[in-house]
Amino acid sequence: MNKLPKTSATKLQLEDEWLTISFNQPEKRNALTEELTKDIKETFNAVRNDLSVRGVTMRGEGGIFCAGGDLKMFKTGFQGGEQGMEDVHKASEATGHFFDMINSFPKPVIMLAEGAAMAGGLGMLCAGDVVVVTEDCKFALTETTLGIPPAQIAPFVAQRIGLSKARRIMLTAARFTGKEAFDMGLADFLSHCDKEMESLIGTIKKSVLMGGPDALKATKKMIEAVRVIDQKKMIPLAADLFADCLVSEEGKEGYSSFLEKRRPGWVKEVKS
Repeated sequence: MNKLPKTSATKLQLEDEWLTISFNQPEKRNALTEELTKDIKETFNAVRNDLSVRGVTMRGEGGIFCAGGDLKMFKTGFQGGEQGMEDVHKASEATGHFFDMINSFPKPVIMLAEGAAMAGGLGMLCAGDVVVVTEDCKFALTETTLGIPPAQIAPFVAQRIGLSKARRIMLTAARFTGKEAFDMGLADFLSHCDKEMESLIGTIKKSVLMGGPDALKATKKMIEAVRVIDQKKMIPLAADLFADCLVSEEGKEGYSSFLEKRRPGWVKEVKS
């Protein structure tokens, strides 16, 4: 496998082909500081094409997922510093690319939210593939109360819960719990305790690891394509991805294992 980067704002743990990225700035409520986003970007780049890493879990240390953008930096850097409108525009674009990097990552990404996921933290949550939240976790898109829009996260929130619900929580800055997040479709799974949380994560991992790595990569590419291309272009793209996987060594192994009533070679015993 490729060497994992040295990080200061995150903890990295690779076990059973699965990488866990834990945000480790609880004193800053795991806000999206420059250090944290840098660590995440470098880690994603390091494992993007690493076949020994089959999936990623993102979670927060200290009982909180992520409090959103680094408001102190916004105040001192953008409102009170020497940086002008062009710098603010570039920084916003970089934030959009950061969320899109997570959203389009070629491996499954599980988001695990405890404590709170606010503003940009909630947007990052929506960029994941599978979302697990605790029942008492707190959520809100509070940007408008600060006089700014939830600009770069809006597409990811809308794609996860639908435009009508996204309108409501973005325009009203509504606060809601993990239970309400689950009810509105923002979360896929609801956990009532730590033991249940770990059990859910283990079950999701095992389910993902049953799939062929290249098939999962192709599936994520198709999911991403649905957002940006029309149906006429989608048909040949899907055909290309299907054909490539079917005639590949992985595809041959998958069909052989089915006919021979055995597990395919990519499936290993993993811990819960």
